Amino acid sequence: MNAKIKVLTVDDHPMLREGVVARIHHQEDMTVVGEAENGEQALERFRSLRPDVTLMDLQMPGGGGLAAIKAIRGEFPDAKIIVLTTFDGDVHAMAALKAGASGYLLKTSLRKDLLDTIRAVHSGQHRVEPRVAQEILAHAAEDSLSEREVSVLRLVSEGKANKEIGRALSLSEDTVKAYLKSIFSKLNVNDRTHAVTIAARRGIIEI
Repeated sequence: MNAKIKVLTVDDHPMLREGVVARIHHQEDMTVVGEAENGEQALERFRSLRPDVTLMDLQMPGGGGLAAIKAIRGEFPDAKIIVLTTFDGDVHAMAALKAGASGYLLKTSLRKDLLDTIRAVHSGQHRVEPRVAQEILAHAAEDSLSEREVSVLRLVSEGKANKEIGRALSLSEDTVKAYLKSIFSKLNVNDRTHAVTIAARRGIIEI
């Protein structure tokens, strides 16, 4: 008989972790070997438990999932990590995949797709939620926002006027307007509110 797939689940919500444990409990080919509630704990647990597959939330207090993925993969390049999150934006997903995640699954799909995703990633495959994969493809050919454009948009989301944004970033008001024009073009929107809404949904900024 083959050894069971050892799973580590990382999430700051106990009920979510309990849900994962309950989902895996009756599976003959896998077992939950440990739990962690933040990124720092995740690295510690990984070092001591050496799981085959790690389920990682992205947003947690005391160390987020993205940093944890980078830290774990930095020490253990072969680590197999599946992001289990509520974030369906393509930018969130691309950041996680670039950091080294092998899978990206939404928490709403936990009951339906979790077990198959664990098995697939354990066997060396990559799995991305279809809806998120569509988002990635839809925006793949677009120019991404520059760091300065993201900084401008972040201040827009805080309700700052162009003059205030210019003061905060040491830019002229005309330069701020030029950045906004570029942002609107890249996001295919016509106004500030729509730009903030789209950017937040895709994971470009957090509000």
